[in-house]
Amino acid sequence: MLNDAQLSDHRERLEALRDELSAQLEAGRSAADTVVLDQTKLSRLSRMDALQQQNMAQSTMRNVTARLRLVHKALARIMSGDYGYCDACGNDIEPGRLDVQPEAPCCFACQSQQEYHPQS
Repeated sequence: MLNDAQLSDHRERLEALRDELSAQLEAGRSAADTVVLDQTKLSRLSRMDALQQQNMAQSTMRNVTARLRLVHKALARIMSGDYGYCDACGNDIEPGRLDVQPEAPCCFACQSQQEYHPQS
């Protein structure tokens, strides 16, 4: 289990990560918007490139949004006193895992199980 200093450190890191991800989300919105194709100004290759860049931006936005959701959940868990416990098994999440990924909702064993055997 985490001591008060570690918990405070993780809260500060999560708040900074929340702010960083929120800024990324805001900055990426225009890149993920619908591509307006002006046939008179863009060649076919340019249109394809614009659509590919839009798809990549949308994928990045989905990833940032998902991670931001985990950060918000982790901050809520700190407030409720449940931070540091695995969502799946209820055991402590290893402190080293939280040092690397403070928003981690599961211990390494449960996360691995979910990734290798996802539920339908």
